[in-house]
Amino acid sequence: MADLPPPTLRLHIDEDALAHNWRALDRLSGSARAGAAVKADCYGLGVNTCVPVLRNSGCRDFFVAHWSEVPAVLKHVPAEQIAVLHGVGSAAEADYARATGVRPVIDSVRQAQIWTENGGYPCHLMVDTGINRLGISPYEVNDPAIQALSVEVLMSHLACADEDSDKNPVQLGAFREVMGKVAHRETSLANSAGVALGNDFSFDLTRPGLALYGGIPRSELADGIQQVAYPQARIIQTRQIGAGESVGYNATFTAPSTMRVGVVSLGYADGILRNWAGAHFEVDGKRLPILGKVSMDMIVLDLTDASGIGEGDWVSLPYHLPDAARQTSLSQYELLTVLGRRFG
Repeated sequence: MADLPPPTLRLHIDEDALAHNWRALDRLSGSARAGAAVKADCYGLGVNTCVPVLRNSGCRDFFVAHWSEVPAVLKHVPAEQIAVLHGVGSAAEADYARATGVRPVIDSVRQAQIWTENGGYPCHLMVDTGINRLGISPYEVNDPAIQALSVEVLMSHLACADEDSDKNPVQLGAFREVMGKVAHRETSLANSAGVALGNDFSFDLTRPGLALYGGIPRSELADGIQQVAYPQARIIQTRQIGAGESVGYNATFTAPSTMRVGVVSLGYADGILRNWAGAHFEVDGKRLPILGKVSMDMIVLDLTDASGIGEGDWVSLPYHLPDAARQTSLSQYELLTVLGRRFG
């Protein structure tokens, strides 16, 4: 079979920035160590790229959401360093956990029963202290099924860590109260934003995700977190349009004068949604405004100020996550995880 030609999209991952971000978050965690949330294919940036970088930087605690995410991570780190946040909802999941050695995060009394009935071994335990998602309620901590667990990491999750919310100290207090009611080896509460709340929230292990990949959920992290993801696209056609001619679906842009435009091969099928309309690409420090609507896999750019740029040249979409979030009204999490699979 013939080899595929090179792609016309690429997602540059700054591995040095990723390593820097983990080390920065590890330092900010004080006496605790920083783990890494690597769920959703490392927030869309690629397990096979990101996990080795995190591992080589010193990380030894990796968190995924689904059991289907385990094999990709297991290629790079030992099983006992991987935890599955959604726990064990069936005997089949418990069997897989036991066979691989991956740690389930027990999230309910029913999961605790499933885990114990299927042999069990060390696990983690999630206690819901106020976000009302997964996790046992504090009043369930004395249930015999919970007390029978061999808990390595007792954890909870902050609901409002990215805000100066009264809920943060309330959850902290609730977590401290539960700590004395179930045997465990270590404790974990803080996500990326929680790391910025200070050492009272760090305990033994922090679980950053977004900030590893360039997200800045709190201003305290702004100076220490570097951009990691850089979407780029090749210009596949240039053309000249005359005054009064329109561009794209619904003719939302009309040329005020003769102008040179270029088409790049990405769009909302690649995670660059229609709310990017009005933004710009860049090349050699020059801004290339987006003209009209973003299409499924094409965007038209104004090349007026980039006369030397033509077909086959690469241009970049500015993707500093806080700025991109303001431009699109998407969250920084969404901006990462919506990036499509056609990037080379």
